[in-house]
Amino acid sequence: MTRETQTIQDDIAYMRALAQEGRHAPLLAGPFLVTAAVVFGAANIGQWALLSGLIDAGRWAPVWLWIGAGLVFGAALAVLIHRMKGKPGFNSSGNRAVGAAWSAVGYGIFATWLGLMARGLNSGDWSAMMAMPIVVFVAYGSAWIIGGTMTNTRWMTLTGLGSYVGAVAMGWFAGDMAMYLVFAGMIFAVAFVPGLILMRQEPSEIV
Repeated sequence: MTRETQTIQDDIAYMRALAQEGRHAPLLAGPFLVTAAVVFGAANIGQWALLSGLIDAGRWAPVWLWIGAGLVFGAALAVLIHRMKGKPGFNSSGNRAVGAAWSAVGYGIFATWLGLMARGLNSGDWSAMMAMPIVVFVAYGSAWIIGGTMTNTRWMTLTGLGSYVGAVAMGWFAGDMAMYLVFAGMIFAVAFVPGLILMRQEPSEIV
């Protein structure tokens, strides 16, 4: 009986340690968000320049622009993940949960983009791509709200709500060339700036 009690106490102590680790470990998603904002914000500005006629680079230039952006982000992601693995707190419950949420966001956005690309290549009708920015900000909003809930951080939840507002804005500007500039502004607000905040919150020994 005493041994069973000790086992239960050990289990409780272990769970408490996990909870404390998840509560105090800094979230390490900042560099990923900043990188995504820079790469895809720049891609949207490039798309605007191509479609508005500011740059004349051929019919398939927008397609190659997004393929290039995806490859650049994928390479940067691999480097960042490798660097993050050695940082304290990487395996904390909070970072695992938030990391899983953002990974799901990334895979979901990529799968949606592939699906819309397949439709465009098959039919020649690219109008469905107008829905892509809406998908992006809905996904970002969900990930931010998960992060805010896991860490009990109000500003993350508010950022998530702001991302949902961005999704509505994307619907409003769909079909307008200004949509790409609005996207760049929104991703700066809900990815670049919050990503910098997370990076600044990392202790100096982690950074």
